[in-house]
Amino acid sequence: MRITDLLKADAIQLGAQVSSKSAAIDTLVALHEKSGNLKDAAAYKEGILKREEMGTTAIGMEVAIPHAKSEAVKAPALAAITVPNGVDYESPDGAPCKLIFMIAATMDGDVHLEVLARLMQMLMHEDFTAKLKAAQTPKEFLDIIDKQEAAQFPEEAAAPVAAKKDGYQVLAVTACPTGIAHTYMAAEALQKAGNEMGISIKVETNGSGGAKNVLTADEIANCDGIIIAADKSVETARFDGKPVYSTKVADGIHKPQELINKIVNKEVPVFHSDKKAEGGSASVGDESFGRKLYKHLMNGVSHMLPFVVAGGIFIAIAFLIDALSGAPQDGNFGSATPVAAWFKTIGGVAFGFMLPILAGFIGRSIADRPGLLVGFVGGSLAATGSTFAAPGGDGAAVSGFLGALLAGFLAGWLMKMIEKVCDHLPRALEGIKPVLIYPLVGLGVVGVMMCAVNPIVGWLNGKLTEGVSAMAQNPALIVPVCALLAGMMAIDMGGPFNKAAYVTATGLLASGAIGTNEGPFMIMAAVMIGGMVPPIAIALSTTFFKKKWTAEERKNGPVNYIMGLSFITEGAIPYAAGHPWPVIPACIVGSAVAGALSALFGCTLMAPHGGIFVLPTIGKPLMYFLALVIGAVAGGLILSVLKKPVEE
Repeated sequence: MRITDLLKADAIQLGAQVSSKSAAIDTLVALHEKSGNLKDAAAYKEGILKREEMGTTAIGMEVAIPHAKSEAVKAPALAAITVPNGVDYESPDGAPCKLIFMIAATMDGDVHLEVLARLMQMLMHEDFTAKLKAAQTPKEFLDIIDKQEAAQFPEEAAAPVAAKKDGYQVLAVTACPTGIAHTYMAAEALQKAGNEMGISIKVETNGSGGAKNVLTADEIANCDGIIIAADKSVETARFDGKPVYSTKVADGIHKPQELINKIVNKEVPVFHSDKKAEGGSASVGDESFGRKLYKHLMNGVSHMLPFVVAGGIFIAIAFLIDALSGAPQDGNFGSATPVAAWFKTIGGVAFGFMLPILAGFIGRSIADRPGLLVGFVGGSLAATGSTFAAPGGDGAAVSGFLGALLAGFLAGWLMKMIEKVCDHLPRALEGIKPVLIYPLVGLGVVGVMMCAVNPIVGWLNGKLTEGVSAMAQNPALIVPVCALLAGMMAIDMGGPFNKAAYVTATGLLASGAIGTNEGPFMIMAAVMIGGMVPPIAIALSTTFFKKKWTAEERKNGPVNYIMGLSFITEGAIPYAAGHPWPVIPACIVGSAVAGALSALFGCTLMAPHGGIFVLPTIGKPLMYFLALVIGAVAGGLILSVLKKPVEE
């Protein structure tokens, strides 16, 4: 199969006039649809946009390669446009893109991925891309590709650089999350730089079709060092005792000579593998254990975020509908009218997936597919509070957010151990390990683990509730109790501390178990304001201190204004999970300040939920709003001071 087998003349548009990245994507998707490559153009475009959210697919040199693997693709195919005036595609070198290929890949990686990888390598040659940009007809465009492919790959495969008698001087591994474009472009850039520098180099690619050009044990033993240019985990235990430099895949594309020089000039420390982490989770080069944890955590958080955002907004809409309809602002608020109940139910379903998704994708990051099952089940058991006595769930044993984190990490690591033990099984059982042995053993392990953990967290919740209730019996302690409970709302954003504070407040609201009539309502007001502050504080920081946050975090930040005002603390979870040190302390202080001020101002609340949508039930609403603003600003400022700027 050759590249021109995937790219047809009717999928090429030369001299396209597009004014934006979005317009370029629309044009290319339309070309794919016109050529009959797609089952569902909208679904395929959605896949393209999701890939762009992970980072631009522009590679510099006026070239971009948007791509997606999708069920909506009939057969592997390419579409291409040239844009003489260029279009802003958020290229890393700032240059407008004038040549754009769009890859439509099926879900099963096979021969076509090797062909697409070959195209990525060809695009690293500037003379080739210049000819394509100057082509006048689709036929000329295809002829240029054919000639370059024949010259660069005369035997239908990239010729390896000749090795020295004792092996290659430098080895490298490249990998990107989707394994289609950047993986192979980094490999070609490193190979090209090695040839120009007179350095023998071999590059292993971890693409969608699996690892290619795999490094052998002898090659590893005889090399001077290894470069890992990857944005996902790769197997590293095999490099034990060799100098290893780990960096992002983009550096492999844009800084290949610099990376090779680091190895040649012996500027890289020797890597020592954690043998228990064999299979890819060991840290490499200057990557710390904390960095490894962060990668696993962010894998879970990035997949959880859409559930938090979409579910939270649906619930907020439910509160608004009930507020506008004049529904009673009681414990049923948000579900009193049929339309509101629909929105709240759908939003609640999305929220229900939040913890399983978080734990599941943490487990998958650690143990690949075998870790997905144990993570999902562990997160679900954390949400329901399953115990040995009550496997269906016990409200007193819900471990929430912290339990899901624990489930994801422990389950992933346990699955790694199980995989290692299963390596000693007879080869005849190799085929049933991933479909029977791993899921069966993993399910049993995670079930036992969470049923053992949940009661402990439930007991802790109970003790916290008892202690706070005892303090709340003294009216003189209302202000410090309000500050304490409001601060607890920000500790784990919906976890056991948060729930302990909320259950305490709602229990006191129902029983009136405080010495003054206003006491229960003041505590309820403080607890709700404490839950409103964290999302708003984070939104303020992402709005006014942009250099502290990534582009993705800034983009999602404004949603937290809505979530905070709606008393949906969970909107802060992705930020707290990704940056626990600055986010959690700052939010605790901001919430505690807001809760104390609410009590000092004598603010009360008769509804257990609803945020700004239960305004008529708030006593002294203007002062309550002032307390919220002061607390959120304090939290946002502290967060922005504590958090270090990010490197995009």
